Amino acid sequence: MSFDEVRLPLRVRYGASGGPQFLTDIVTVQGGYEKRNQAWAQARRRFDARTGVVTAMDASLLVAFFQARAGRARGFRLQDWSDYTSARDGVSAASFDDQIIGTGDGVQTQFQLIKNYGSGGVVHARDIRKPVEGSVRIGVNGTEYETGWSVDATSGVVTFAQAPAIGAVITAGFAFDMPVRFDTDRLQVTQQDQKLTQTEIPLIEVRV
Repeated sequence: MSFDEVRLPLRVRYGASGGPQFLTDIVTVQGGYEKRNQAWAQARRRFDARTGVVTAMDASLLVAFFQARAGRARGFRLQDWSDYTSARDGVSAASFDDQIIGTGDGVQTQFQLIKNYGSGGVVHARDIRKPVEGSVRIGVNGTEYETGWSVDATSGVVTFAQAPAIGAVITAGFAFDMPVRFDTDRLQVTQQDQKLTQTEIPLIEVRV
């Protein structure tokens, strides 16, 4: 899959609609009971980023970006302004101990960045594949490590120069983008007047 490590250059903020979507197969059996099968372990998010286009300049940027991505053909980064950091509220500055991403076994050197979402004693771990370069902070057993590790900003994999000790708790803090693509091959822009523009921009999260 073609993916460009660039961010959608629009002010997609308040008013944008969208959120996570799972896929669950449900079979109703005798007596009205259900059998449920969770087909997707990870959610897939959809958005309409229309609020990012207000002016004619915004529309010009969008058209250029859309053509460079060839519609649905190429993926890109999107910053979800409702959830873009490892902090519990999704918007506060990241701390090195925000998220537990693994436990050392004395051998493993690579750990995937994740963000945990919990409610009612159930925790869902979301893989973070597109951290913002320069934003990642790492800790081991409650102490921040500024050296001795690196992170791949295109996959979210943290690599230690030396494997963390057995039982060591590895934590991370970071800002992140979502990997998405346009969910249309046709872009329609409505020019309301010389300054105001309106359009629909359907986006869907992609697996990378």
